[in-house]
Amino acid sequence: MTEVLDEGPFFHGTVADLRLGDLITAGRRSNYRPDVVMNHVYFTATVNGAGLAAEIAAELKGGGAVPRVYAVEPTGTFENDPNVTDKKFPGNPTRSYRSSAPLKVVGEIKEWARLTPEALESWRERLTARPPNERGEIIN
Repeated sequence: MTEVLDEGPFFHGTVADLRLGDLITAGRRSNYRPDVVMNHVYFTATVNGAGLAAEIAAELKGGGAVPRVYAVEPTGTFENDPNVTDKKFPGNPTRSYRSSAPLKVVGEIKEWARLTPEALESWRERLTARPPNERGEIIN
């Protein structure tokens, strides 16, 4: 029997322009460490957490990339994201998860708590202060 970690709804933040029914799959390069091909897809049960991930992805991509948040449904089992749970935050207060199975796009979210210009600048400075291969370990 598999323990139900969270009932959702679930969200994924990205710069990809996706459509209803599209599948988000593992095997893509990390936004944070482009030298790492990810074995999982990541998602959260908090729309603002997905929004933050989307805004960071847009900052790292550059060139006017548009942050997007999608409502998603896991198509398989999933686990707590070990990159933030217990490693950085005891338990899973961020409600962050990962799965090796695809996520199905079931909607696009247009409203989330956007970063202020000052917060966005702070993230930009932190993200560009280190080269991609020095942005920290990813438990893949």
